[in-house]
Amino acid sequence: MNLATKFGAQTVLDVGCGTGEFIARLVDMEVSALGVDPAAASLQIAQSKLTPGSAELVIGTVSALAGDNALRNSFDMATMTANVAQVFLDDDEWLSTLRTIRRCLRSGGRLVFETRDPADQAWERWTKEATHRTVDLGDLGEVEEWIETTNVGGEFVTFVSPTIFHLDGERIDSTSTLRFRPKSVLEQTLSEAGFTEVEIHDLPYAPGRGWLFIATAGS
Repeated sequence: MNLATKFGAQTVLDVGCGTGEFIARLVDMEVSALGVDPAAASLQIAQSKLTPGSAELVIGTVSALAGDNALRNSFDMATMTANVAQVFLDDDEWLSTLRTIRRCLRSGGRLVFETRDPADQAWERWTKEATHRTVDLGDLGEVEEWIETTNVGGEFVTFVSPTIFHLDGERIDSTSTLRFRPKSVLEQTLSEAGFTEVEIHDLPYAPGRGWLFIATAGS
């Protein structure tokens, strides 16, 4: 959040905006924001957090914006928070995403994203015992949830995220796969996509476990 202020960003593209936590904060800072996410249900929740017209939300992937000339060179900053940068499993999809983001950024604009360091092997801590929690959601009653790794194959890690609603016993199981790319590969793909200067920092909230990338769009 401080980076938007630091770089004086007035327009931000939030890729994989999810339920809108980051978008809502940008709006509070009077930053113009566009959020993109393929999950319609998540965008409905995001919309409920926003004043009508305060931000634009688009259902789909960022690559769908590639043909919109109105968005070319429109943003000061683009972001991928949490694990968004790791959901692009295919090399071509990842590079296409970066190129579309570059196209949407003004020259000198920044792409900011975070990703986990494979050497930390975070997936080894993704067990029911370590992540299990129960939260009270008021009218929805108590909700039980955890994450659990089910498969590790090279750079690809698959895990399940069960959610159990105690009020009626409903259980929802979500399965996800993340790709843990090495730092050198991330740097190379950023260069191929048209980004010049690349800064790599330790994650402030998880030192030693991941990286914060800040890549500058070339001219």
